[in-house]
Amino acid sequence: MTNPELPTLIFMGTPDFAVPSLKQLHDAGADVRLVVTQPDRPSGRGKKLTPPPVKLLAEKLEIPVYQPAKIRAEGVLEHILSFEAECAAVVAYGQILPQPFLDGHPLGALNVHASLLPRYRGAAPIQRSILAGDTVTGVSIMLLDAGMDTGPVLAQKEIPILPEDTLGVLHDKLALLGAELLCETLRKWKAGELRPQPQDDRLATNAPPLAKGEWRISWNAPAHRIVNTIRAFDPWPGAYGFYGGKRVKCFHASLLNWKGEGEAGEVVGFMENGLVVLGGDRKAVSIGELQWEGQRRMAAEEFLRGRPMPPGSRFD
Repeated sequence: MTNPELPTLIFMGTPDFAVPSLKQLHDAGADVRLVVTQPDRPSGRGKKLTPPPVKLLAEKLEIPVYQPAKIRAEGVLEHILSFEAECAAVVAYGQILPQPFLDGHPLGALNVHASLLPRYRGAAPIQRSILAGDTVTGVSIMLLDAGMDTGPVLAQKEIPILPEDTLGVLHDKLALLGAELLCETLRKWKAGELRPQPQDDRLATNAPPLAKGEWRISWNAPAHRIVNTIRAFDPWPGAYGFYGGKRVKCFHASLLNWKGEGEAGEVVGFMENGLVVLGGDRKAVSIGELQWEGQRRMAAEEFLRGRPMPPGSRFD
């Protein structure tokens, strides 16, 4: 039975981050008339066509799915608007939506963004917040306009970034938080209880897509930056260094309250937390899990049994 407190919806989303939002809307009784998501893509070593996570959930929930390659292609907009939804809910869809799409819904399009706007506008807000060493983040529900994450904000909710939070952990926290806030905001938006708040462009920062090589560890960097780099790319794609000319991915990093003599990237020992390596400021980083190229990820103790890294040896 549909919930009359929520507007009728078109849901647009693609990756895992969008799945909790679609599920929570369904569980709340929202009338989701159509799910629009990206086309199936080749994935894995066999390049097998793989449906996006949102499509899998939509099919399970028996919601019609539409997968246009380009949202601006001929006939796409007309098809979506034919469902006559009051509002669009957009969560990591993957394409910029044209103004006629936004204008075609009486209540506009609400977007879940994984930062406290106007901070971190762009494609990689979670990674950028960890790389910057931020201690607070959150989600914003904004009313989409023609810009890149520039629309007025309807609601925000913040959470702390804990020292042990990795990309994977923070991603999941924000996905759930965004789902909860989206449902709450849609109810209030339909009821006319919210006033859009324009963003202050003077406070805006960017979160551009990740560039290849950003996840290579610079051992000359201060230890806290090395830790942040490892956290920001755990579990994917995995921050890496080179040891003996071979690529080694590093995970589960933490900063140790210890400083010693040695060179940047030098292995100085092993503790309960993992392999201990010096940063450029000679402070120590503990690496709890490692992955040799072509091998599986494993705890540092297990990794070192087959691939010794004795004190005094160095990452390249």
